[in-house]
Amino acid sequence: MIEVTDAKHIGGYRLEVQLNDGTSGTIDFDELLWGPVFAPLRDLAVFKQFHVSRDFGTLVWANGADVAPEWLHARLKKTQTLSKVAEQQAHYG
Repeated sequence: MIEVTDAKHIGGYRLEVQLNDGTSGTIDFDELLWGPVFAPLRDLAVFKQFHVSRDFGTLVWANGADVAPEWLHARLKKTQTLSKVAEQQAHYG
């Protein structure tokens, strides 16, 4: 079961996230903060008040917003894959 073990705010709507399988990286939530649950997080002061819930193994906010750890894992893996492709293209480009 994928769970968030640590997270820290690194600026704007970006969080550095660590998962229990060793996956880690930066996730930019800027484009994801819409709809009734996530729109309040557009207030940066509110966004920065997340915590890692040991009960749910993910990021949660006081207004009840949370993000599935599986989504975070998939997002980090996608970002890592895109980074590797960009590195290969730059190397062989």
